Amino acid sequence: MNLRAQKYFVPGMHLLVWTVLYIIPFITIAGEPFGGLPRGYFPISNLFHIGIFYLNVYVLYPYLLTRKRWWLYIVCVFATVIISYQVKLLFLQQNPAFLLTEENRRIIFFAVIPFLLTGILFRLISDRVKFERLEKEARAQQLSSELKFLRSQMSPHFLFNMMTNMVALARQKSDILEPSLIRLSDLLRYMLYDSQNSRISIPNEADHLHNYIALQRLRFDNDVKINVAINVNNTDRQIEPMLLIPFVENAFKHGIGLVEDAFISIQLTEIENALTFDIANNYSENSGSKDKNSGIGLTNVKNRLQLLYPARHELVITDSGHIFAVHLKLTLI
Repeated sequence: MNLRAQKYFVPGMHLLVWTVLYIIPFITIAGEPFGGLPRGYFPISNLFHIGIFYLNVYVLYPYLLTRKRWWLYIVCVFATVIISYQVKLLFLQQNPAFLLTEENRRIIFFAVIPFLLTGILFRLISDRVKFERLEKEARAQQLSSELKFLRSQMSPHFLFNMMTNMVALARQKSDILEPSLIRLSDLLRYMLYDSQNSRISIPNEADHLHNYIALQRLRFDNDVKINVAINVNNTDRQIEPMLLIPFVENAFKHGIGLVEDAFISIQLTEIENALTFDIANNYSENSGSKDKNSGIGLTNVKNRLQLLYPARHELVITDSGHIFAVHLKLTLI
C-alpha cells in the first residue's frame, strides 16, 4: 500500500463502516412504525452505537483482548450489550406513548451487536495494515543498514596495497598502469554510486567482480592461482547490488597468507531465469587472516538473501577443514 493509499485508508474505512451500519436498520426493519419505535430513535441510537464502536476499538479490544485477557473482554462486551439495552430503554420510556413489545425488545437489544462485531473486524484489519507497514519499514531499514555496512567493508588496507602497486607500476612505466587505474576507478564508482541503486544489471555486477579480481591478481601476482569463469549475457536481468562481492572478498581474505598452493575458483553462470554462483578457496588455520569482523559480511549477505529472495534462493556453504566453498543459486524474475 503506497503512502497516498495509507493516508486515506482509515478515513475511508470509517466512512464505509458508518454508511453501511447506519443504513442496516432501515433495510432490515420493515413496516410502520418500525416495530413500534419512533423514527427519531434510530438516528439517535446509531450515534450511541458509534460511541460503543469506538469504545470497543480503542479501549476494550486493545487493552483486554490483545493482552490475553480474553475472558475479561467477553465479560465487558456482554456488559456493554446489557447496559446499552438499559440506557436505550430508559430513553424510550420517557415517551408515555412508548409500548415495549417482543419485537422492539429484540431491536433494542440486538442493534448494538453489529457495531461490536464490525469494531472487531475493523481492528483486525487496521492492525494487519499497521503490522505490514512496520514490517516493510523495518525490512527496508535493515537492508539499508546492511548494505551500508557492506560498502564500509572495502578495507583501507586493500586500497593502500592497490595504491602501492600503482606507484610501483608508475615507476616501472608499466603499460598496465592505465588499465589498472581505470579498474580501480570503476571499482570505487560502483561502491560510491552504483550500489546506491536498489537494483543493478547482472552484467554490471559481473564487471564489478572482474575489476575486483583483476586488481587482486595485480596484488598477488603468482602467489595465488585464480580461476575465473563468468558467463552472463542477459542485460535485462537485475539483482540487488553487492550480493556476490562479499563471497569473493572473503575468499581473498582467507585464501592468502600461509596457504600452500593457494587457489581461488570462481564461477558465475546465468541460464534462463537462474543465476548460479560458485566460489571455493583453500585456507590455513594458521594464516592469521581472521579478525573480530570475520564472518560479519557473510552473515549480512545471508540476511539480505532471506529478505530479498525468501523462496527464490539456494545457499550452500561447506567447510571441509582446508577448503571453503559457497554455492548460491538465485531464481530471477
